[in-house]
Amino acid sequence: MNFPENLKYAKSHEWVRTEGDTTTIGITDFAQSELGDIVFVDITAAPGDTLNAGDVFGTIEAVKTVSDLYMPIGGTISEINDGLGDAPESINNDPYEDGWLIKITNASLDDGEMIDAAAYQEMVGA
Repeated sequence: MNFPENLKYAKSHEWVRTEGDTTTIGITDFAQSELGDIVFVDITAAPGDTLNAGDVFGTIEAVKTVSDLYMPIGGTISEINDGLGDAPESINNDPYEDGWLIKITNASLDDGEMIDAAAYQEMVGA
């Protein structure tokens, strides 16, 4: 499993990457492997929506289950990965690049309980 060092991780299995004023959010390699084959992603939040850490911003459907997607930190949605509509399997194939879910601005990086790659890897036992 892959746990890039340049990301921060939430105990609810999301990752965040901040570049300038934009923070990208997705689910971890561990999460996608636990879900199995992802067949549908429904992002219910829209660009311009401001959400808090812990808010649900959509659902992810795998062959086995449907799970809510939670904001690991607060912020304002600036972009949704529309490519997931046609290719939700991008999350399975490349959860940290092509499989990102949303981008936010005004990120509140201090309001979530984010951990580094080593702590996340230890948490999931990988």
